[in-house]
Amino acid sequence: MKRKIAIVGAAALALLASVIFFVKPADAAVGLRVSGGRIVEANGTNVVMRGVSHPHVWYTNQTSSFANIKALGANTVRVVLGSGQRWGPSNDLSTVVNLCRVNRLLCVLEVHDTTGYGEEGAAATLDQAASYWISQRSALAGTENFIVINIGNEPFGNNASVSATWPTATSSAISRLRGAGFEHLIMVDAPMWGQDWQFIMRDNAQTVFNADPQRNTVFSIHMYGVFDTAAEIQDYLGRFRTAGLPIVVGEFGHNHSDGNPDEDTIMSYTQTNGIGYIGWSWSGNGGGVEYLDMVTSFNPAQLTSWGQRIFNGANGIRQTSRELTWFGGGPTTSPTTGTPTTRPPTTPPTTPRRRHRPAAAVPRRTR
Repeated sequence: MKRKIAIVGAAALALLASVIFFVKPADAAVGLRVSGGRIVEANGTNVVMRGVSHPHVWYTNQTSSFANIKALGANTVRVVLGSGQRWGPSNDLSTVVNLCRVNRLLCVLEVHDTTGYGEEGAAATLDQAASYWISQRSALAGTENFIVINIGNEPFGNNASVSATWPTATSSAISRLRGAGFEHLIMVDAPMWGQDWQFIMRDNAQTVFNADPQRNTVFSIHMYGVFDTAAEIQDYLGRFRTAGLPIVVGEFGHNHSDGNPDEDTIMSYTQTNGIGYIGWSWSGNGGGVEYLDMVTSFNPAQLTSWGQRIFNGANGIRQTSRELTWFGGGPTTSPTTGTPTTRPPTTPPTTPRRRHRPAAAVPRRTR
């Protein structure tokens, strides 16, 4: 008798759940989404990413890094993964997702194999990256509240004719993910080693955004030597804000071989205008750019000068980061109007220098 009652009760609950499902509005928010040119949570709270990249695919044993990055105040970690063309494939995505969840971190998951396609012979295409994400669909189901899919890192190099295909290749990859049922916020990196020094992403962003049937795509610019003046930073980010398109600084450093980025302006302008930033990178850099390590040998007690700057400096992570409310954190302190406090320049910056590409001989990320 008890068994029959339990079965009847379960059936009733299933019926109720089906009714709730069918009356759900078609346009109801699913997790992180774009609204009015900004990233918001499902409850409408503004999201401003404050975090760092972690080279997980090359250091899969450094799982304590998630907790250590969180302990230093970050609300976001960008996780380096491999799709199998150059690195990986990363088949431990369920573990990564759980580390993000238990450490209350918004996680931007990125495929790194696409880096420098068209200039790096071994690089994967965005279509290959999309195939990887589709193969991992089950591990990502139900994670829309705290996971962002960064389709492919710096998906084109400085080959102008190949980089010119960025709009169509990016739109196609987005369409494949949506067709496979992904409702996540999608992040797309700029071409030209992520620095968009020919403004391909900037000038085609609206077209790519419109190609997403869910209008839930955020653009990511990487700022290194190309962005070595305040005018260049303010102009580039300001144009996205004026256009009402979502933008984040998906990577930046305090120094680089292709020039000296203006990290102070990057951090102050993004804070003033409610724009997210993610610094490169936690630890493990090689190939002569070890200065981009934020901590030495993955030890959070050994902050480098770059680590001190990004975590503890003016407009740094500790001072400006707010945990997602979905995890129980307080509301963000970003502006709510979306109006920049200073008007961006009306004339474009001069053609920036080419970005130095990574050293191919080093079997991990080098900048």
